[in-house]
Amino acid sequence: MMPRLFIFDADDTLRTTKVAHQPCPHGPDEWTLLPGVRERLAQIPWGPQGPFLALASNQDHVGYGLLPAMTAHRLLLDLALAAAGPVRPAPYIGFCPHPAEDGCACRKPAPGLLLRALAHFQVNPAAALFVGNASSDEAAARRAGIVFCHAHKFFRWPSSGGCNGELD
Repeated sequence: MMPRLFIFDADDTLRTTKVAHQPCPHGPDEWTLLPGVRERLAQIPWGPQGPFLALASNQDHVGYGLLPAMTAHRLLLDLALAAAGPVRPAPYIGFCPHPAEDGCACRKPAPGLLLRALAHFQVNPAAALFVGNASSDEAAARRAGIVFCHAHKFFRWPSSGGCNGELD
């Protein structure tokens, strides 16, 4: 069954940063889509009744003063557009701007970002899928009651197979 809400992590799930040793981009020329992202997301029939698109990303460089919050939001919105094209309704962009050591409720592995995306679209956790690349992503999904799929499986990157039948 097709999820009503697809939530994606950003860094190393949809995009990669071109700047060595920098976990997230600070400018529009510092990232690129990962292989197969656009093609895979083109298979999803985005629509006003769903499925819906959301991004949920830890962006601690905002909290450390290395990246303005407005820039982080704009880069994530640009990422959603590059990955899925224009979707209606507009994608939900959620990010945690806090430093890693703050222990906030929105930083993955806490479920806050995912719960906000569910509430935004009024979707039950059982009708959502979270795609990410890290153990913190998987833990956040589990804590929110959302099915998790590793990015390698979802995008069918080499030696990964499919993901629990979604879109197969």
